[in-house]
Amino acid sequence: MGVLDHVSEMFDCSHGHKIKKRKQLQTVEIKVKMDCEGCERKVRRSVEGMKGVSSVSLEPKAHKVTVVGYVDPYKVVSRMAHKTGKKVELWPYVPYDVVAHPYAAGVYDKKAPSGYVRRADDPGVSQLARASSTEVRYTTAFSDENPAACVVM
Repeated sequence: MGVLDHVSEMFDCSHGHKIKKRKQLQTVEIKVKMDCEGCERKVRRSVEGMKGVSSVSLEPKAHKVTVVGYVDPYKVVSRMAHKTGKKVELWPYVPYDVVAHPYAAGVYDKKAPSGYVRRADDPGVSQLARASSTEVRYTTAFSDENPAACVVM
């Protein structure tokens, strides 16, 4: 330990105080079932009063709530579940064109809104069935995009 380190510790004013880390501005998307206007009002009021929330938008047909602000996503989910008494989870869907295999067993979901599939990295989803190289070779052999494809088709 050098002399400068010793002197800086002597004159350090923040020695006993904790430095608060600022939260990042986040957009939290949540799935919660909303049947009527009363449910929508209850869901909106459950998170509007939270510290750090900038805006709350609802999409009742998609059962989606979007919260923007300086908040922790898991605190928003737990508060909404506690205040409303409903099953609440982070938005589990992504647009289907983002996923490599949108119709694979663990990704395709009948309950998903149109144009969406279940997120592949979700731990609740079973492992994706990846095609082996021989399967890919056979499926592309009869493809219209393959110029060297079989002419029988």
